[in-house]
Amino acid sequence: MNETADRTRRDEIECWLTDMDGVLVHENQAIPGAAELLQHWRETETPYLVLTNNSIFTARDLSARLAASGIDVPEDRIWTSALATAAFLAQQQPGGSAFVLGEAGILTALHDAGYVMTESDPDFVVVGETRHYSFDAITKAIRLINGGARFISTNPDATGPSTEGPLPATGAINALITKATGKEPYVVGKPNPMLFRSALNKIGAHSHNTGMIGDRMDTDVVAGMEAGLHTVLVMTGISDRAEIERFPFRPDEVLGSVAELLDA
Repeated sequence: MNETADRTRRDEIECWLTDMDGVLVHENQAIPGAAELLQHWRETETPYLVLTNNSIFTARDLSARLAASGIDVPEDRIWTSALATAAFLAQQQPGGSAFVLGEAGILTALHDAGYVMTESDPDFVVVGETRHYSFDAITKAIRLINGGARFISTNPDATGPSTEGPLPATGAINALITKATGKEPYVVGKPNPMLFRSALNKIGAHSHNTGMIGDRMDTDVVAGMEAGLHTVLVMTGISDRAEIERFPFRPDEVLGSVAELLDA
């Protein structure tokens, strides 16, 4: 895209959504420019949200983790796939019930949305991120879905990072349950633009004047594009130039890091 056109479109941006891992932090270390960009948004009263597909942690947990990395983000400025999933289910069936595979992030979000957690005839089976999947719980989820419960997942990520190497994540468990039931989940997190639309609703923003900053072509950029946002890909996370060429679509802008947004 023409650089002048990029800058003109960016000048029209009044609200921002940004991914967390690979954009603001990398392995619990602040990426240079991230803290300063967030401070600039606060000082200019720019509406923003920090997004993550991670559904393990509550917004309060993530705010504390970011603070430990030197990045100040209040919990009400954080929007997770767990919060988006809870908002979606509350809209679909207010006061419903769910059997949940997950941890505090999704459990707290569903409780706060007025949902009851149950193993007996739930309206939904919700699969979220956890480090403690159990065979018994997965078996129960399969039987409940076969019995008529609707299958929902917070995110499609097949693996997650650890210091020892990749770990199986939500998408891998989704696939196991799909294989056993023949039913695909409705996945709320990226690359479903539903996550971005719910984030826009939270801050009262509109797609035509909102930008999305991410580090992945296959989740951040495609979902941002489909949600009608101005997309900015930064090179501090997953994607590199060769990765960009693999896809038939392009972000509106490619930057080295968020520091370049601050410089601009």
